[in-house]
Amino acid sequence: MPPTPYSPLPTPYPPLDFFFTTPHTLSLTIHTDTVNPKLPPALKPLEEIARNLWLSWNFDAVQLFIRLDYDAWLKSQQSPVRTLGMVSQERLEEAAKDDSYLAALREVHERFTRYKRGDTWYKGSRKDMVAYFSMEYGMDVSLPIYSGGLGILSGDHMKTSSDMGLPLVGVGLLYRQGYFTQLLNADGFQQESYPENDWYNMPVEIKTGENGEPIKISVDMAGRTAIAQIWEVKVGRSSLYLLDTNINENAEDLRNITAALYGGDKETRIQQEILLGIGGIRALRALGINPAATHMNEGHSAFLGLERIRELMAEKRFTFEEAREAVWPANIFTTHTPVPAGNERFDAELMQKYFQDWPAMLGISWKDFLALGRERPYDDHESFCMTVLALKLAAYANGVSRLHGAVSRDMWKGLWPGLPLDEVPISHVTNGVHPRTWVSNNMSELLGRYLGPHFDEEPTDLSIWKRINRISDEELWRCHERRRERLVAFARDRIRQALKRNGAVERRIQQAEDALSPYALTLAFARRFATYKRGNLLLRDPERLIKLLKDTDMPIQLIFAGKAHPMDMPGKDLIRSIVHFAEQNGVESRIVFLENYDLTMARYLTSGADLWLNTPRRPLEASGTSGMKAAMNGVLNCSILDGWWDEAYQPELGWAIGSGEEYGDTNLQDEIESKALYDLLEREIIPLFYQRGRDGLPREWIKMMKTCMSTIGASMSSHRMLMDYANRYYFPALKNYRTITKDDYASPKAAAAYLSRLRQNWDTISIASIESNARHVMQRGDSLTVTAKVDLGPLAPDEVAVELYHGAVSTKGEFVQARRSPMKALHSEEGLWVYQVRVECADTGMQGHTIRILPSHPSLAHPYRTGFIKWA
Repeated sequence: MPPTPYSPLPTPYPPLDFFFTTPHTLSLTIHTDTVNPKLPPALKPLEEIARNLWLSWNFDAVQLFIRLDYDAWLKSQQSPVRTLGMVSQERLEEAAKDDSYLAALREVHERFTRYKRGDTWYKGSRKDMVAYFSMEYGMDVSLPIYSGGLGILSGDHMKTSSDMGLPLVGVGLLYRQGYFTQLLNADGFQQESYPENDWYNMPVEIKTGENGEPIKISVDMAGRTAIAQIWEVKVGRSSLYLLDTNINENAEDLRNITAALYGGDKETRIQQEILLGIGGIRALRALGINPAATHMNEGHSAFLGLERIRELMAEKRFTFEEAREAVWPANIFTTHTPVPAGNERFDAELMQKYFQDWPAMLGISWKDFLALGRERPYDDHESFCMTVLALKLAAYANGVSRLHGAVSRDMWKGLWPGLPLDEVPISHVTNGVHPRTWVSNNMSELLGRYLGPHFDEEPTDLSIWKRINRISDEELWRCHERRRERLVAFARDRIRQALKRNGAVERRIQQAEDALSPYALTLAFARRFATYKRGNLLLRDPERLIKLLKDTDMPIQLIFAGKAHPMDMPGKDLIRSIVHFAEQNGVESRIVFLENYDLTMARYLTSGADLWLNTPRRPLEASGTSGMKAAMNGVLNCSILDGWWDEAYQPELGWAIGSGEEYGDTNLQDEIESKALYDLLEREIIPLFYQRGRDGLPREWIKMMKTCMSTIGASMSSHRMLMDYANRYYFPALKNYRTITKDDYASPKAAAAYLSRLRQNWDTISIASIESNARHVMQRGDSLTVTAKVDLGPLAPDEVAVELYHGAVSTKGEFVQARRSPMKALHSEEGLWVYQVRVECADTGMQGHTIRILPSHPSLAHPYRTGFIKWA
């Protein structure tokens, strides 16, 4: 069997004392230069391929480096750039004369070139760009600048943008140490190491100017200047730009701003977020890129809104209000956090240290500046919240699943007092995953045969997934069994490495060969180990679980993986409890915890498991995407109805634990939901998996696999996600930008003047009277005519929207499923404007109506501005 990037990879770890010993440092003057591999002319395309992450979702490109030198590929930690530097010159010359290798290289390079030059879903202008800001990006194991789900999502976002040809660039930070490497000691306790990244052997390139020198930008850090250079990561057709402060011009503490992802204290975090938001905008300007619209992926980059306002005030001599109205319609914000405590906050003292000069630059008071990041604008005891800042400076905001959108509207409704909950301007775009990245190579080959070239060439045609049913049961099952076999081999190799590192005796190391079975029902639980995700829920009834594990007729096995945050001791205790459970109950061969969960391991797990477990406390999982990756590989889900599964679940796709209940008592919740999980396993899941026909195939299980793949493949593809973002946010924001910049920014100037006029006169507006032809009992189909007299003060009718708000009324006297119907201004009468509307009585039951007034101006992306709603 040819080697694959999904094959078990030996990852030699040094002993723990290597990471935790304080090194002796020498004071040396080191002169540096860069040495590149000397590739024969025939192999030159390899360098272009190695430095573009298009390779990360094209297995035939990966094979070129494996074929070149498999040992070098393993030692390089699957880094194509480093592999080229490790291969001997003799081997390079040999490959340059190998007609078989050159034919494969030529085919891959031609396909790569066709991809970059080919037609795309988006065919418009690229003059004005959408700038996508994220704290982390997880695109390939060779570029470890990610920690988990947020980064993987950002990576898939970039890859999909490339596929679709969107006018989008990414912005982030280049972390010298990335996130930590997880190591479990013999007791199962998590320890962390922070290996240094070698950028000159990774798929990043420094951006230089016409003089050949690195392009640099600067940002103020509490009265000191931090300088950052800019690196580029090529992602197919797209580019990701990463800022790096680890340069000689900076003092040591400023160099450490980009030392580690999510490392350090609050001061490090505010420095990183200043660099990302403010520095990121300046970096794009320095590169000659116009960030016409900006997308803040989580609140970390929200300071970019302040920088965009500052720019316009400095360049155009705008007032703060004018500049804000020029920025607001072209900003998009995605929130990922379903609990208030999870949103980034900084106390007023820290804000004062880093932003004391900003109020003067913006022409506002210090209190007004802090109010931009507060739910209660002038509460001196409230900290500055990055999510609040993003929501106040962005016209478009969304959660990352349908349920999370509802949770977010409820969480932040206080920013729009008086507005009905369902109208709070936070929508949702459910996350998705990049199929070509996450569908295993074996499965991709199978899909390619039955779905045709359209699957690769037209990824936005989601109807292609319906062809899954063309695949025979036999072929699909054999493909899945091969993936399970490879998962088991990979897991054994990882277990063996960990045992050797921890000094286990040879007999114990040999036992790793018996860990897991390539034939047993395999359950996987792999995600960040935070307590709310409840990684130990299945361990709650040890006797019941052990009985399932030791069943010789219908055995199951469990694979756990995931990292706890270095400061999260309860999360670390969860990991240790799983390791202890397996050892104390003699089920080490049936329950394993694989350390250092990364992209490589994720690919094995999401393609080789049979059942994907997800057990968060609802509604604390904003979305989750690992189950989507599993589903596209035919792995069935068993999950709490939270995040994406709440909207995707159907009985023919997998299993739901519970019915979406939420509990005040967490112990009671754990007890009820753990029993529900055991019941599902014992009564439905395990019997269905082992229900085999005479041909040995689990036909009903395979039927669910096909339904799951065809349904989730279409609905949870990142191409569906990006089409949603593009149509609902990116294209409107770019259109807004073009409107904003017309006629010397006439639109935002008019909007600012309008809002100023509204603030001055809003309190004078009132609804004087409401009359209607409503009877005590009306019939469906009857017409309801409502007339209102409204005192607009000095405002004109076209400056406000007067609406009839009507619909069913509950027994509590509250509207349910209300509708909005615009009312027409008929005439003025004794200083009051008469408005009227006629609607049909369409629904039965208790109905009600009232009147409300909202702002109305052509320059507003939507009318929901804080403080501007008036009810009768």
